[in-house]
Formats: sequence, C-alpha cells, structure tokens
Amino acid sequence: MPIDWTTIYKKYKGKWIALKDDEKTVIADGKTAEEAYKKAKEKGYPNPILTHMPKELVGYIGYGV
Repeated sequence: MPIDWTTIYKKYKGKWIALKDDEKTVIADGKTAEEAYKKAKEKGYPNPILTHMPKELVGYIGYGV
C-alpha cells in the first residue's frame, strides 16, 4: 500500500529526514543525511530510514528499451 508523504514533503522540502520503521513518522531532519542521522541517533533511533525531500517535485515519464 502506498504511503502519502504530501504533508512531510510540504514541511521538509529540500531537507534530509530520518523516519521510523513505519515510514510515516519523522524522527529528525537536517541539511545533510549525516545531520539527520546524528539527530535521530541522539533521540534513541540507531537505524532510521533516511531520505531526501526534493526542493520541488518534477514530473517524470520513463522509457525503457
């Protein structure tokens, strides 16, 4: 089942975020992955899911051979 990150995207545009295992709860954020990871680790989450929220959303249509 897909997860809607719309509200997360709006709040954290252009930042790295650390998520809980549920892939919906933001634990920490930062300008870099290292910063987000460090903050999450300090809060007691040694293995967060790290991802980057783009500054803007761009449509993409792929083509494969």
